[in-house]
Amino acid sequence: MSLDILVCVKRVPAPGAKVPLTEDGRDIDTRHLGFTIGPHEECAVEEAVRLVDKHGGSATVLAAGPPEVAEQVRYALAMGANQGVVVDTGEDELDPQATAAAIVHAVGELDTSFDLIMVGNESADAGHYQVGVRVATELGRPVVGGIKGIDVLDGSVRLRRDVGSGTEVYELPLPAVVAVKEGLNLPRYPSLPGRLKAKKAQLRTVSYRPEPGGLRKIRLRQPEDNRAESVLLGHGAAAAPAVVDVLEELGVC
Repeated sequence: MSLDILVCVKRVPAPGAKVPLTEDGRDIDTRHLGFTIGPHEECAVEEAVRLVDKHGGSATVLAAGPPEVAEQVRYALAMGANQGVVVDTGEDELDPQATAAAIVHAVGELDTSFDLIMVGNESADAGHYQVGVRVATELGRPVVGGIKGIDVLDGSVRLRRDVGSGTEVYELPLPAVVAVKEGLNLPRYPSLPGRLKAKKAQLRTVSYRPEPGGLRKIRLRQPEDNRAESVLLGHGAAAAPAVVDVLEELGVC
């Protein structure tokens, strides 16, 4: 069966770098930060592209936030998605309730009745685990999270979720909402032709100002740095005795 799939992604700071905070500790200092989409959402984009390649249809990618989220939408287009949508919600940070409201509003504005809406299991920055459930509830669709396997059947979708004792299998009627986890697949790296095509692609913009959600931010804190300190044992052959001493302490020689 042909599928119309919507993948919702979020603009988050690129992983691997220390995220600086503003002096008052209430916001992230973004002046020197790079941004990307999270690994769960990247797997969602990859899976949508694969499903459309296999079954036909279209993969649309949507991001809600300031106009800069267009960068992440274009990245998803470079991976092979067909259409991109920017939900311009202004500069204010959105909590899960407001994010879900923006997505639901955009779904109502678009001309497509999506068979499958895919989200990351949780965002790479806040990790609230809420958006997929909230969107599904508002749209009256079934939802399952933590998914690492998707098979499309005739009018339904079969989903697999890893648990401690094995694997859970769910079958949901379409249309449905699915929250996927990293490991569902191995996302492709956008090719140069894909990037050039995505750069020229026309994005649809939906303007929306959702009501503030129920979360209130007090302040942000940097996590404690628990990384082990590196000690230089020496250079070249002169370091050999110190290396032997360390190995003896560890009981390996």
